[in-house]
Amino acid sequence: MKALVAAEYATLDQISVADHPTPSPGPGQVLVKVEAAALNPLDLALITGAMKDIFPVQHPLVVGMDATGTVAQVGEGVTEYAPGDPVLAFTGQAGAVAEYTVATVGPLLAKRPAGLPAVQAAAIPESGLTAVCLLRAVGLAAGESLLVVGATGGIGLYAVQVAASLGVQVIATATEQDAEYVRGLGAAGTVDYKAVDVVAETLRLVPDGVDVVLDLINRGEALAGSARAARPGGRLVSPLFGPEELGRDVSGVYIGSFTAEPGDLEKLAARAAEGTLRVEVGASYPFVDAVRAVADFAGKHTRGKVVVTVP
Repeated sequence: MKALVAAEYATLDQISVADHPTPSPGPGQVLVKVEAAALNPLDLALITGAMKDIFPVQHPLVVGMDATGTVAQVGEGVTEYAPGDPVLAFTGQAGAVAEYTVATVGPLLAKRPAGLPAVQAAAIPESGLTAVCLLRAVGLAAGESLLVVGATGGIGLYAVQVAASLGVQVIATATEQDAEYVRGLGAAGTVDYKAVDVVAETLRLVPDGVDVVLDLINRGEALAGSARAARPGGRLVSPLFGPEELGRDVSGVYIGSFTAEPGDLEKLAARAAEGTLRVEVGASYPFVDAVRAVADFAGKHTRGKVVVTVP
């Protein structure tokens, strides 16, 4: 089969679409004939080795972790799926941008509902599940307030919508050009991070501070700055890593990887098919342009997800 491959830790222009062995599903797995795959920021770090101390990979690496397509073969013991079933999946740290990939039966694999196009389905798993798990990790509840830093990225777009659907007052960072769009997702207010200080403007909008800060941009000590937007005793949550002490009894919750619960992916896909969850695909590339898709994803600001379609 053909796959987008990194032969070793390398710069982004050294990856290529190349021949690669077609995987076989093991017990509890399915082989998926891929129709579309989405890119995520972690893909870039896995290619270059920027996070190899935390997320080491085996080479050759097949790039990508979000895929949708149809089941081509089922492994031993699989009864929930059959060949021909349309599915979407988080495949782990690798394997998605290829003609075939393997997915494990469980919370990270779901049947694709009728009416959900492949390009949109591919854009859901990693980002949508991460958003759900981040908000769950801090017990976000109706009536609370939330600042989303990085609201127009893949995870942020879902976080704004999921939080708003819970009855949360959402403040979202967005440029002037994106502000109306983000409010359309459910944000009660926006902060133009290019024009004003995000913390100061958030405190102007919510003088006592928000209950929760979700920071999808900063890492390390920089998260202490974002935490200043939280009320005393509030919470900060991030998919990256930050300091244990944030001051003013603000607690930090860091999840390096998400743990989805049964039904999470099915619910996201169902909402997307119904039109109650907006899936934003900022750019779509054919498989032959997969290398350029990675380069553009790394070098351009794109609202929403970048997807590669596979013939």
